[in-house]
Amino acid sequence: MSLYTLIGIAVALAMDAFAVAIASGACLRPLAFRQVFRLAFHFGLFQALMPLIGWFAGVAVQVWVSAWAHWIAFGLLVMIGVNMIRESFETEDDACTERKDVTRGMSLVTLSVATSIDALAVGLSLSMLAQPILFPAVVIGIVAGVFTVVGMHLGSLIAGLGSLSRWAELMGGIVLLVIGIKILWQNGVFG
Repeated sequence: MSLYTLIGIAVALAMDAFAVAIASGACLRPLAFRQVFRLAFHFGLFQALMPLIGWFAGVAVQVWVSAWAHWIAFGLLVMIGVNMIRESFETEDDACTERKDVTRGMSLVTLSVATSIDALAVGLSLSMLAQPILFPAVVIGIVAGVFTVVGMHLGSLIAGLGSLSRWAELMGGIVLLVIGIKILWQNGVFG
């Protein structure tokens, strides 16, 4: 696999993390270094680990993963997206409080899994093609981490424009729902 192909795959896999990072950055005000680090580290780590898991799992679990991975990703993204949309309609005092910091706890783990589940399929594919996995996994993880940092700062910038923060959170939730539907569409659920 060429480096250009690998970078293209890494960028495509990082798009989900980028969209979530924008929405998260819009909600977390002021944006702290530790929040950016936690989200970027976890998104990058999960994006790097999923292809490794997929590669080592190989052909043995291919049928199960291909049958259920899109439903798992869809469910996680819809759950988080609907919650973000709901929160966008809350009053300014209720929305985006410290208790809703998505860079902590189960929200962090759920988002990390949801945005990286498609990387599992990439690892399976590379395994079936007898391609090496370590270098691609590192590149995929680094690209996801960088896109997360950029996305969080972009989201924070959007939130700094005042009333746009509610719209940014609403749009972030809608983007997650669209990504979930796209995953189902690409896997032939709609026809």
